[in-house]
Amino acid sequence: MKMRLSFISISMLLCGMVISETARAQATDTVGDGGTDGSTPEVAKVPFGVGERFEYRVRFGPLTVGEAVMEVTGIDTVAGHPTYHLSTLIEGSVPFYTLKDIQESWLDVSLLASRRFRQDSKQGDYERQREYQFDLENRVYHEDNGETDSIPPLALDEASFIYFVRATPLEVGETYEWNRYFRFDRNPVIVQVLRREKVKVPAGEFETVVVRPIIKTGGIFAEGGEAEVYMTDDEGRLLIKLVSKLKVGTLTMELTNYEAGEPLTPEDLEGEAASSP
Repeated sequence: MKMRLSFISISMLLCGMVISETARAQATDTVGDGGTDGSTPEVAKVPFGVGERFEYRVRFGPLTVGEAVMEVTGIDTVAGHPTYHLSTLIEGSVPFYTLKDIQESWLDVSLLASRRFRQDSKQGDYERQREYQFDLENRVYHEDNGETDSIPPLALDEASFIYFVRATPLEVGETYEWNRYFRFDRNPVIVQVLRREKVKVPAGEFETVVVRPIIKTGGIFAEGGEAEVYMTDDEGRLLIKLVSKLKVGTLTMELTNYEAGEPLTPEDLEGEAASSP
């Protein structure tokens, strides 16, 4: 059985979408300087911090086939702007097929928008490496292959989008839409809030809000799919579980361990060198 799961679908489950009043106020036609004038940048309020780490087991049907890790590894400076360095790893295998997918995103600590995105993926005999630099001020991206294209205001990549949703107030029965994915043709990203439910996973028992992301792409969150993401019903919006019914079977990801991070403060950014990693 060939289990080819594009990371644009899996990582939109594990990654970041954070929205706050600060980000809302900045979602205009003009992007601020984010501290490049030498002042200390503002830090948007978010429900995560440096050192936060999620660990998951990945099951396909009744079989455990791999594991996943999502974490905030540190603070880096990209093009003069302090960013959260987000990292997601998924590894798995079934007979005659292996998957190892790494995604990294650099999320501006003030604007909560992407400054850089990198992916290194090996899926069976398929390999993919790509890297993007996002010029938020001029609304363009530059890919490592030389391609350049326009982006929406405060654009997000797939490895930073659920960090954005985690801080969004979610009401059961409501549907939310965002036009912030960096490729225009895949907007809007839609999130339907289905219900509240208590779930038990290896990490424990949690009260959750169940949401259904819908993205204009193939894979787990494709339009017409039945994916469900379980997030804790609190301000942290911890990602507890994912269930997706694929044509070849059911994919499940369940939290096995969680470590909280340290909230970032403006004082932490004082003295940050304005140089890209």
